[in-house]
Amino acid sequence: MDGVLMDSTPSVERVWRTWAAQHGLDPDRIAPLAHGRRSIETIRAVAPELDAEKENVIVEQMEIDDKDGVTALPGAAELLANLPSERFAIVTSATRPLAVARLGYAGIPVPRHMITADDVTHGKPSPEPFLKGAALLGFAPEDCLVFEDSPAGIASARSAGMKAIALQTTYPVDQLQAANAIIGSLADVKATLRNAGIALEFAPLAIAKS
Repeated sequence: MDGVLMDSTPSVERVWRTWAAQHGLDPDRIAPLAHGRRSIETIRAVAPELDAEKENVIVEQMEIDDKDGVTALPGAAELLANLPSERFAIVTSATRPLAVARLGYAGIPVPRHMITADDVTHGKPSPEPFLKGAALLGFAPEDCLVFEDSPAGIASARSAGMKAIALQTTYPVDQLQAANAIIGSLADVKATLRNAGIALEFAPLAIAKS
């Protein structure tokens, strides 16, 4: 969702830098770690001495309240509008309330299928989120294709046995090499329905090693 369908980077950066400063932590170290991961896991990793559950509630509300700069990324709404609702799912590290809020800020409809931080025990880079997404859609993992913007998300998809297309929206290309291919944004993707299948066409910036 974040970094794929919408640009929430300004909000994420502001929230995590503010939270880090409030706890005497290094904002420059913590803010980059928050992308593509469940907030509770970021908190546990950077501040194990804190009550992660309590802090997670605080961070989530900060993220919900901070909507400045949350906008749809190029091609996102158009691609989703061309896909049958039963053939795709959003798999996000955000909680459902945060996901619904950000989709609303970006003007993107809440999809029929969505896996959020509330639905998993282990977030990305664990394969659990994408495996649950495949199960929700009723497809085998190897028949699923993932669009991701973060190293944690790419690792999650690949360990789930799925092909991953990386978007160069949040991280530089050198941190996306675990993906099967790298593109600029969803504006580079054209979806065409062909009988029971979906054909996707795009011109990659790079083809990574499988």
